[in-house]
Amino acid sequence: MAVSRRGFIRVIGGAAIGAAALGGGLHSCDGMPASAVAPWRGPLTTETDPRRRALAWALLAPNPHNMQPWLVDLRREGEILLYVDATRLLPETDPFARQIVIGHGTFLELLALAANADGHACSIDYFPDGEPAADAMDHRPLARIRLSRGNAVADPLFAQIPHRRSTKEPYEAQALTGDHLRGLQGAHQSANAALIISNAPELAARLRSLTERAMLTELETPRTLRESIERTRIGADAIAAQPDGIDLHGPLFWWLSKLGLMTAEKAMIPGTMAYQGGIDYALGWARATPAFGWLVTTGNDRISQIEAGRAYVRLNLKATELGVAMHPVSQLLQEYPEMAALQQDFRMAIGAAAGQTVQMLFRLGYSAAVPPSPRRPLDALLMS
Repeated sequence: MAVSRRGFIRVIGGAAIGAAALGGGLHSCDGMPASAVAPWRGPLTTETDPRRRALAWALLAPNPHNMQPWLVDLRREGEILLYVDATRLLPETDPFARQIVIGHGTFLELLALAANADGHACSIDYFPDGEPAADAMDHRPLARIRLSRGNAVADPLFAQIPHRRSTKEPYEAQALTGDHLRGLQGAHQSANAALIISNAPELAARLRSLTERAMLTELETPRTLRESIERTRIGADAIAAQPDGIDLHGPLFWWLSKLGLMTAEKAMIPGTMAYQGGIDYALGWARATPAFGWLVTTGNDRISQIEAGRAYVRLNLKATELGVAMHPVSQLLQEYPEMAALQQDFRMAIGAAAGQTVQMLFRLGYSAAVPPSPRRPLDALLMS
């Protein structure tokens, strides 16, 4: 039976009073497991392999649904082979693996920044055994990386890697300052992906509306909703066991689980608190967005996708340095049939030319700092 949100608040309130009477505090209930965020401290001081040191930073890269779809082969001395982990794809919302490949671009950029900061030049060869088609992936490596000592220049953005976040929260109703807008534009170095940032209120309002509709489309399409639900980890125990995907934890979700109100089955049923809660959360941040940015490439080949990912994460690091919140809005760019009409409206809104591909759309604004998302340990990424 569906329970109203007001009814749930009454239940939780009564339970909280009971817990307090018994001397139990809720503030520490179901916290983020320390093991799930340990990778944010970077490589161990005892780590001697420069490849592993660089990879320990690279795995903190933003990526679709936090699936961390990277597979790494270190069996050849002085070399890293990077693959797409075929078990971590998103076939419903990202059927051509475009966003997954962008997530490999973010990984490669952080790897290069970390290697340079460690005193190693980083040579990256894309698709050394051939490039797959733009609408398919195969088992060939996405990149070969070689590190060599010397001739490396540390980039100041490296220092922001452990502080970088995707801030999925409502933003303040304040436009980006001119200094911050110029700072972001000045940090953009990609020759392959053009950057556009808009503070214009009318365009922001139109993009907020399109973003809301895209969120609802994903949530109201059963197969795409299920893809997200299957990748959601509810509670500290589930997050510790699988430190990836979408994490939900804390007293609220602990009580929801205890009361049987937060389950994968209920999240699929319109009218339940679990289902409506997802909609309310998503629309809450979509409606509180003062500015948007996007990255556009003239083609949509795999290398363009990688380069867009590298450009995006550099902007994310610069935003972190400036104190600007940033969050990718992937729903509006997802390539499944139900999203096609909204994508056409979006392209018209931003004036995208024929042949151009918007690889990344993201929110920009100001918000309080948020904690890091879970990460798998480095050894979980390694091929044996």
